[in-house]
Amino acid sequence: MRYAYPCILHPEAGGGFHVTFPDVPGALTAGATEAEALELAEDALVAILAARARRGLDIPVPGEATGERRLVPVPPVVAAKLALHDAMRAQGLTEAALAGRLGLGAEAVRELLDPDHRSPPSEVARAGDAVGRGLIAEDAPA
Repeated sequence: MRYAYPCILHPEAGGGFHVTFPDVPGALTAGATEAEALELAEDALVAILAARARRGLDIPVPGEATGERRLVPVPPVVAAKLALHDAMRAQGLTEAALAGRLGLGAEAVRELLDPDHRSPPSEVARAGDAVGRGLIAEDAPA
């Protein structure tokens, strides 16, 4: 799955823009300019998706970026961690089972799964391989 979500920029009456994500309830932000609003949109999106992953909830499937909707991708390592989360949920794989597959401790696996924790991309890719999810990085369409 591609972890790039369409957002809608809503002009404010007094100036500025607020941003919503139709596929990710709760991911909201605003900025004084369109550029600022889009920059902050990535942070809002990552915060909600990370919270869902930490709670063990499904990660929403992104819709299409059409018309007024602008696509906002999450950073590559965050996308890899979300893919790892999705694969583990689909397989019913526990953190302990992943730790066993990787030969890591429980804390190291929690860090690998935490979208807010900086993990080496190679370690996240290795974890993805361990659950049968190879990673491909590509540019998202604008």
